Amino acid sequence: MTRDTEIFDIIRRERERQTRGIELIASENYVSDQVLEAMGSVLTNKYAEGYPGKRYYGGCEVVDESERLAQERLKQLYGAAWVNVQPHSGAQANMAVFMACLNAGDKFLGLNLSHGGHLSHGSPVNFSGLMFHALEYNVREDDGRVDYEQLERVARTEHPKLIIAGASAYSREWDYERIRRVADETGAIFMVDMAHPAGLIAARLLKNPVRYAHIVTSTTHKTLRGPRGGVILMGEDFPNPWGKTTPKGEIKMMSQLLDSAVFPGTQGGPLEHVIAAKAVAFGEALQPSYTEYQKQVQKNAAVMAKAMTDKGYKIISGGTDNHCMLVDLRTKFPDLTGKLAERALVAADITSNKNMVPFDSRSAFQTSGLRFGTPAITTRGLKEDMMPWIVELIDRVLCDPENEQNILAVRQEVNAEMTKYPLFAW
Repeated sequence: MTRDTEIFDIIRRERERQTRGIELIASENYVSDQVLEAMGSVLTNKYAEGYPGKRYYGGCEVVDESERLAQERLKQLYGAAWVNVQPHSGAQANMAVFMACLNAGDKFLGLNLSHGGHLSHGSPVNFSGLMFHALEYNVREDDGRVDYEQLERVARTEHPKLIIAGASAYSREWDYERIRRVADETGAIFMVDMAHPAGLIAARLLKNPVRYAHIVTSTTHKTLRGPRGGVILMGEDFPNPWGKTTPKGEIKMMSQLLDSAVFPGTQGGPLEHVIAAKAVAFGEALQPSYTEYQKQVQKNAAVMAKAMTDKGYKIISGGTDNHCMLVDLRTKFPDLTGKLAERALVAADITSNKNMVPFDSRSAFQTSGLRFGTPAITTRGLKEDMMPWIVELIDRVLCDPENEQNILAVRQEVNAEMTKYPLFAW
């Protein structure tokens, strides 16, 4: 068979792009060689609709073992009583929860998307906003932290069937206990989408939402450092979707509803090669070295946030408890949009993403902010002493974002330094 030189040349160039630059997108990371190997394995050839021991196809004995191993490792990682490792993405995990717990048109309450919430928590162009009645709570304008008083008011007034905690651009710890109390008082199911801080939670550096929420969803990439995919987890305590609380430990009914919502409700055959890669990543996260890695993620983020502040940038909420920070550019560069800033940084081989900030004066297509995160650069081996250097490069670009010579000079400095931090063993 003739080798597909066209597509493999594209892959080669993407590998080069990842290798030569500084990756600061908060939702990105570099997986291990073991994870890559599992994703590229012969498990991709196996169709396995259904669940271990209950498949619609023959010949699933081996992939059943792989999926069960992924389940058991995930339970151990978060102390969960039940898990589903089949969702193809975090958004599909969220969709399965919605389908299992809500009827079309039911109310649910999530963080305002323009204040750091996620697309699948109520965007009008997403299934969550199209099929269900989305309510929202905000962050406070004075300190950029979740407005729990507003959350409580909305919950007690509107009685949503589901309350969601979780975000795509929020740098602080969550008060899960408080939201759980509100959910219990109002008869709502409490769901946490821990996609962004999942790795820090696995390392016991942030509170574990499985202890507080009825249902938890997550991606398996981002801070968790696994393949792209999703999972759903439950602890021992949850209500059924009709409002009556079931006895502690009686999770069979809800687990069956969630399993059915994943398959056949929202997707077909599972990606068994990706599930094997998830198992690898969960195993890696159970190792002592993983905790040290996540501690470094936090250290790097804290130092980077302070360095940004020292340069005159505003960090929403004043800092970070996790891996990311949201920067409001308007305090230093009132006329600079996130769109232009992102483009200039990418040209300098510093990758970040434009992002709306709370109470933004610009649209989601322009934005007044940038989001930065430290998981990928930490995986690569950079320590906190390198964070001020990175911020200095960012500032040099943003001070003159259309100066091609300036951008070229920064890019050359980035490329030279990144040769000291090699990626990929093959």
